[in-house]
Amino acid sequence: MSIETQTVLAGHVVAAAQAAGLAVVSTAEGKDFSGNPTTQFTLGLAADKSKTQVLELSSGFDFSRPELASVVKAYLAEAAKRLKNPRPDCYLTLGGLPLSFGRFEWPFHASTSGADTSLVHGEVWLEDGKERVLHSKISASMTVTFREVVAAPEQPFAESFIYNAVRKTMDQGQLELVKSGNRQPVPVTTRYYSPKRREFIFNDTNEKQRHDFLAAKTYWLSGVLGGNQPVWLTDPRDAQYLDSTVEDLKKIAAKLATEGLITLPEPDYAVPTEALMQRRDHYAEELAQALAFTKPSFNEDMRGGHTNM
Repeated sequence: MSIETQTVLAGHVVAAAQAAGLAVVSTAEGKDFSGNPTTQFTLGLAADKSKTQVLELSSGFDFSRPELASVVKAYLAEAAKRLKNPRPDCYLTLGGLPLSFGRFEWPFHASTSGADTSLVHGEVWLEDGKERVLHSKISASMTVTFREVVAAPEQPFAESFIYNAVRKTMDQGQLELVKSGNRQPVPVTTRYYSPKRREFIFNDTNEKQRHDFLAAKTYWLSGVLGGNQPVWLTDPRDAQYLDSTVEDLKKIAAKLATEGLITLPEPDYAVPTEALMQRRDHYAEELAQALAFTKPSFNEDMRGGHTNM
């Protein structure tokens, strides 16, 4: 990688970040899984750099291609809104598990086992307001067919559907949260993509499910984890995960406010009311059931030593 190439990429990212209301706090050279050079940009809100996130791009990423640059700019615009959350790294599952996502190693890399797939590694941790203990190490695999619908195997193009694939796999009880363990697979296939709609699809939810999801999200991400600081309720990642729209989430947020469960100190950002926080027993039970669902049951006898194998 030449210094000139790195400088050009950094200049493009700095300009795009500023346009989105972000600042590049620092840059660093990195390496992807295969040892190829990357550039890591630590981004923060221009008005508040106390919360940051890392954007990692292959050092040869071609920002001059309009179709690629437009996706990065949209990604940064969303990041600016997400960074206003008290915990920008946290997401909720439909089952009621508050999770943080981190240590994802971008971009995708080719499988080293001989399989014709592209992989990205990361971690998710249970965030229930107590000591962080339970987590899953993730190996998300993108099939050849699926790879054809992704413009580039880079973070801004894939982070949303990878995070949602992880949440979907957790909802299906196919990921276990453990104290220690090996990487667990998260297959990302064309079943998550509609060629007709040209959209990613993960869950077929009804209005009640979306209503309950946004209430629970406010409870956990603001009330429990965020010190009652406002949380963004119209995140496009949640809209994708719920097979909904930002406009629909906005309407549901207004309904929750009318019901006295949340308040909206600014448009699209919510904090819980005392009425919502009084549901703590309900959400604790929901979390316990979701955790129990993720634990494998087929080998419980073997775990207890009751086997003749």
